[in-house]
Amino acid sequence: MDRRHFLRTAAAFSALTALTAAEFAPWQAVSAFAREVEEFVRGPKVKDHPLRQVSKHVWIIFSPDGFPTPENQGMMCNITFVNTARGLVVVDSGASVQIGEMAIRQAQKAFNKPVVAVINTHYHGDHWLGNDAFATAYKNVPIYAHPGTIREIQGIQGNLWRTLLEQWTNQATAGTRIVVPTQPLEHGNELKFGDVTLRMHHYGKAHTPSDICVEVVEDKLTCVGDVAMDRRIANMDDGSYLGTFKTYDALEKNTRSTIWLPGHGEPGPDVLKWNRELFEGIYRSCEQAVKDGLPMDDAKAMVLKDPRVASRAKDTKGFETNLGKYVSLAYLEAETAGF
Repeated sequence: MDRRHFLRTAAAFSALTALTAAEFAPWQAVSAFAREVEEFVRGPKVKDHPLRQVSKHVWIIFSPDGFPTPENQGMMCNITFVNTARGLVVVDSGASVQIGEMAIRQAQKAFNKPVVAVINTHYHGDHWLGNDAFATAYKNVPIYAHPGTIREIQGIQGNLWRTLLEQWTNQATAGTRIVVPTQPLEHGNELKFGDVTLRMHHYGKAHTPSDICVEVVEDKLTCVGDVAMDRRIANMDDGSYLGTFKTYDALEKNTRSTIWLPGHGEPGPDVLKWNRELFEGIYRSCEQAVKDGLPMDDAKAMVLKDPRVASRAKDTKGFETNLGKYVSLAYLEAETAGF
């Protein structure tokens, strides 16, 4: 509904209410108008996406799309439910209040349990804007994140991501409130929910400066957020290739996980390996170009020839449209690291 249509509808409503009850029974029209007003200020509902079990305690609502569009209404990030004896814990709540409400509907169908905690892995909006739905449905539910993530959402990132999602989805996410996490999580913190222990991992700047990876200890599974992705090229604007490699090394050393659950793509045992090889192909090629004194255009040509990159070109979402930017970021990081 555009603004011109809205104004015409508002004028029609004013005329309608001027009629007497004897002339016209307005209730159906009033109800229709109310629905149109709500859609004008709030995006439409999101269709249901099924829950899928990944391990004994972990279920996900899988998102097949890599990037937000008007058609998918911003449904681009996996939403994770950890089923514990005390209730459900949500890891990453989705990109809008509408997506969060859809996730709640699905959880209510599958589990007769309340949501007792929400964890946001980092401050990119597709992972936390759904907080609005959970905070509304479950009063006083604690929402956790790294202190750096909390600061960023309180600051510029909150409104920035809300605006970006509205633009990318043609206002499908409109009506979403910024609900900032309030409970800080540091590296090594553990949250215990009866039969399930969640252990937090943070090893410095990776995808962002404040990523939290959530280990479900009993399931040998770790939710890695966007530190690693499957068949999608990760946004590295706020990140570090070298920091990402460090994080992969630490996760493999300090967890017993056999399943890595990414924010984007399929969970499985090879998620870190797949992403590491792609990033090594990008970064090491740029690193060599810097050592050889070659310009960035030559570095990009080297990246495209690297078999670790070339082998992933066809099945990686966003490869062609994003590779140039990620090469430039890797080149600049390699230049800085070389000083």
